[in-house]
Amino acid sequence: MKTTLAALGLAAALTAAPAFAAPEKYMLDSSHSQILFSYNHLGYSTTWGMFSGFAGEIMFDQEDPANSSVTVSMPVMSMLTGWEERFAHFMSADFFGATEDEMVTFTSTGIEVTGDNTALITGDLTLNGVTKAVVLDAKLNQVGEHPMAKQPWAGFDATTTVLRSDFNVGAFAPFVSDEVTIQISIEAMKAAE
Repeated sequence: MKTTLAALGLAAALTAAPAFAAPEKYMLDSSHSQILFSYNHLGYSTTWGMFSGFAGEIMFDQEDPANSSVTVSMPVMSMLTGWEERFAHFMSADFFGATEDEMVTFTSTGIEVTGDNTALITGDLTLNGVTKAVVLDAKLNQVGEHPMAKQPWAGFDATTTVLRSDFNVGAFAPFVSDEVTIQISIEAMKAAE
């Protein structure tokens, strides 16, 4: 009898417990997601490059953002530099020695919520065959129904700084800055169920 009462009590407690929403899958909108990087060139200028059109997935828990996660990947050779000779140099043995299938990836390992719409996202960045932990200073720009697509949408910005020498692409440092500033802006759409 005691076992039956205990089982009934446990069932009642579980039924009465509030339901928590699970993270929902969002897929990056490749046409509106960019990663910009910049570095100081010999003290004379700031040089910029970009990745765009990449793929990724966000498991987004709007009620508990710390329970969210993100994964992103892109081919190294999808880098845009704005100058063909610079791109060729970056893909050479001086830097990446890149092949068609070499990827840059980021996989989050933890999220620390810092404000109503801000968080620090820690994750593993893999670049040039090297994986290092980096922290993204992230901001949720907006979440809601996309006015044209008529489906749930979310937008985020983030920044971080890395040392390129940590990823074995430190040629010409310190004359060409070892420190690279990264700016990220992405949009993501809720995946179809």
